[in-house]
Amino acid sequence: MKRTRICNLFGIEYPIVQGGMGWLASAELAAAVSNAGALGMLSPTGGAGPDQDWVENLRIQIRKTKDLTDKPFGVNIWLEEPRHKELIDTAIEEGVGIVATAAGSPALYTKYLKERGIKVMHPVFSVRHARRGEAEGLDAVIASGVDAGGLLSRDELTTLVLVPQVVDVVKIPVIAAGGIVEERGTVAAFALGAEAIQMGTRFIATHECIAHPNYKQAILKAIDTDTAITGRTGLIPARCIKNKLAQQILEMDSKGVSYEEVMGFIGRGRLRMAALDGNIEEGSILCSSAAGMIKEILPVKEVIKRIVEGYNRIIAALA
Repeated sequence: MKRTRICNLFGIEYPIVQGGMGWLASAELAAAVSNAGALGMLSPTGGAGPDQDWVENLRIQIRKTKDLTDKPFGVNIWLEEPRHKELIDTAIEEGVGIVATAAGSPALYTKYLKERGIKVMHPVFSVRHARRGEAEGLDAVIASGVDAGGLLSRDELTTLVLVPQVVDVVKIPVIAAGGIVEERGTVAAFALGAEAIQMGTRFIATHECIAHPNYKQAILKAIDTDTAITGRTGLIPARCIKNKLAQQILEMDSKGVSYEEVMGFIGRGRLRMAALDGNIEEGSILCSSAAGMIKEILPVKEVIKRIVEGYNRIIAALA
């Protein structure tokens, strides 16, 4: 697999970035990804207890990751979290060199982070977002398509459509995200002009991910039509596996239930409920639309090895 500007920017061997997957982006997973030559990412909620302070948990996860790897890794900060400034400052204090901000404007902290020597990336969902991010000084943008798992944009552009248009308008590196779980998607992303891929769902189905076995099995059992987008009418849209909770939210969407009522029903514990507690009917099983392509749980190192070797094989065959 060729080296790109992303490899040089982040000091990694392969242009593969792990998504910052909320409760699942813990030290165990981030370190395994980084040790395998890609870029591991932490979340402030990664591995946190139900009542644990997220700022303190982030500090714990950063230190634990440093014990597990001497390779570069980053932190994903959700800017809609009320204590996001504390989280950012914790990452700075602990010497993290890479931060991905999300769910807010890159204007908020890009300059602040870069002045402290930190590389910054941010997800974008349209050409307008990408231009704004570059103007604010981002080191890279993550072009995130509607094929991705988790929280999405209302624009609902697919990765195939979004990535080349973003590549055409910015000079900074573009990371393709959305529905990429193996080597064929990786080759496609690079053909579209991306200089790295970001994967989340494929890394859930690994030995090192702390996801509950029920969550991993739900991904392995998924077929091509098993995901849905909830929250189109009032919430932030999110892609997840169709289960009891997803069906309830879809019904509320169809009835025009208010944002406040839906949020009151969902609460803040639904993601943890599935991810760490294993309640896959009443919790939210966030994953990409490519979940149906994942058929086995593997070590992180093997996932990356297969992508790299498969990529090289496909490129050789096309030559």
